[in-house]
Amino acid sequence: MFFDVRAAKALKAGEHLAIDGCPGLRLVATATKRTWTYRYKALADGRMKQIAIGPYPAMSIQAAAAQWQALRDRRGAGVDPGQERRAERKGVVKSQSDPAMTSVRRVVEDFVTGHLEQNRQAAGAAAAKRALDRLLEAEPAFASRTAASITRADCFDLLDARKATPTAAAKLRSLLGSAWEYALDAGRLPETAPNWWRQVMKGRLKSKGKRLGGENIGQQRRVLQDAELAQLLAWLPNMHQLGRDTFEMYLWTCARGVEILAMQPEHITEESDGWWWTVPKELTKNARFPMAVDLRVPLIGRAHEIVKRRLQPVGKSGFIFEDVRGEQYTQHDFSTYIYGLQPYSAKAKRRQGQGGLVLPVTHWTPHNLRRTSRTKLAALGCPKEIAEAILGHLPEVIEGTYNAYRYDAERRLWIGKLAESLAALLRPQGPCHKSLQPSDTMI
Repeated sequence: MFFDVRAAKALKAGEHLAIDGCPGLRLVATATKRTWTYRYKALADGRMKQIAIGPYPAMSIQAAAAQWQALRDRRGAGVDPGQERRAERKGVVKSQSDPAMTSVRRVVEDFVTGHLEQNRQAAGAAAAKRALDRLLEAEPAFASRTAASITRADCFDLLDARKATPTAAAKLRSLLGSAWEYALDAGRLPETAPNWWRQVMKGRLKSKGKRLGGENIGQQRRVLQDAELAQLLAWLPNMHQLGRDTFEMYLWTCARGVEILAMQPEHITEESDGWWWTVPKELTKNARFPMAVDLRVPLIGRAHEIVKRRLQPVGKSGFIFEDVRGEQYTQHDFSTYIYGLQPYSAKAKRRQGQGGLVLPVTHWTPHNLRRTSRTKLAALGCPKEIAEAILGHLPEVIEGTYNAYRYDAERRLWIGKLAESLAALLRPQGPCHKSLQPSDTMI
């Protein structure tokens, strides 16, 4: 499957883009939007039909392909996807005729399809949907009740039963509150139906912090000190090449892992002042905000070396960071890999028993690398507004409204100073470390 982002942006009204490897999956453009669709032959008469899958770029190519495969499987099973969707809509209209009879399950499902999948990035929408689906499966009696009959005590009991995992419970509380608000706005619940989710357990579901290796480490904001960074940088040859490159890209760019590992050749440009990596707005965490823009990242020092090397050539996935299977290396892959090198992980304990190595600096996650570089920028004297722009954080509303300056020159200046500071830590730190065995460095 190959998807050309530039071709998608260049589509004009009335044009479409077919996706190689996904027969029937198209990106269709109108004057105001672009939509993923599935084009197929009707089983009854063989006529061509088309069904909408979701909006682009809110829905990624990966999410669209997953939906396309599900619809294709339904057609292969003898079901016309278009007819099935129309039947579902008729069921929704019927339930809407009496808002008092709308079930909890219907409220949740309408919220997922009508709001989450339309307004959140695919990964976030999928995670929220999983949490809600788990609730409906675990509480079938609750799911089948009418939403208008849910009392304050019902909401309290459901959340109180999950207080052992306060962060997950708080997210569930927020999702259900939003689902009730969506149903009230859409007229699918009586106007008098209370939204207890916004009131019960307010302020009582607080995280106790992370647990690493079975040990509660609290709500730490881990920042690696220079001595620790020097140890890790000296130890990097023990990692596989993909792990080393990802580790260094976090430090040398201050970017998020999901942005780094979604890098494609078309995002890289060589300009008059050097190499730049431009992260399209739709691939950033800020994609849902109208004022957000593409993220500009200067490639200096190690970051430049890594990207230049990995561009020659790019593998079949189309991503610059590709694993040995020829697939995109993901943030989850890298986080799992780093955890597996921590001495308290089960994998590391087995490796230690075989004479293998573990990380010399422990109790950190990939995101701590981004926090560490942001802290180093502050220590170097980088002004706050420039450092926050480098991280891709949106400015305050008023400032963002009146200040459209993008700080390209300042980004290059301060990322350059950061690169110099990090390079100073690359000096030899003692005897070379023993390399991991091939079995330890497999992805």
